[in-house]
Amino acid sequence: MTADPQASGDPLRRGVRGRRAVALIVLALGLAGLVISAFGMANQLLPRQFSAAQQRQIENWQIASRWQQLPAGQIFPASVPYQLSSTVLQDATPLDLNALRIGIAPQSGCGADVTTSAAAAVLRRDGCRAVLRATYVDSTWSYVTTVGVAVLPSDAAARQASLSLSQPQLTAAGNAKTDRLPAGILVVRYHGSAAAMFDYSRQISASFADGPYLVMYAAGYADSRPRVPVVSDRYSDAEMTSLAKGVAQLVADTLAARPASPHCPGSPGC
Repeated sequence: MTADPQASGDPLRRGVRGRRAVALIVLALGLAGLVISAFGMANQLLPRQFSAAQQRQIENWQIASRWQQLPAGQIFPASVPYQLSSTVLQDATPLDLNALRIGIAPQSGCGADVTTSAAAAVLRRDGCRAVLRATYVDSTWSYVTTVGVAVLPSDAAARQASLSLSQPQLTAAGNAKTDRLPAGILVVRYHGSAAAMFDYSRQISASFADGPYLVMYAAGYADSRPRVPVVSDRYSDAEMTSLAKGVAQLVADTLAARPASPHCPGSPGC
């Protein structure tokens, strides 16, 4: 009895078809895995999607942590440009000047580096975390200023602290004969420098809030000129104020600058 050729070939053909099916399944699974991997990689590499509220939360966190992330020399740069207005000079153009850093104080708590116990109480009440300070002089070493930053937990806390320091009962700045100090930052004194001669009795002192930071500054004469109240010397008052404000504003701009926005859907506020 002879075998049927077609019958004898069926198992072989079925085996070939089976192997092809298995190969196709393996190929399909491999392609699916590749697609999934590519999708996962794309999710990692492409910007994440954030709502407007999430975006603000991330930005606020970045600003609030900047004082810990930036080097002290970046927060308080070695040289800071500032301007004396053309009005004071009675000229057509302002005068471009530079403040020079003479020292950065170690980071400290919130009670020891302000001038009054009332100021320390304000900072503690509003949740102060740390105080950063640095001292600058003008290029002629005639004026000296210390700029301080109190780190608060929120924008609202910084604004509240600034308003409290501005209250009349916490400052004696308007009384030229008083020996009490205005509520604000305590000047950093460095031996052998202009800051060692800082005269508190003729200082200017102010503060402002920027983000979660309370920026304070105090400035005064650093040389041995006659004791003339700063308000009686219009030019000195203007240059001293420009020096202090110029440094303080640059420090504030560095710490409280808005970061690049996280990627978010194209909706209002993003």
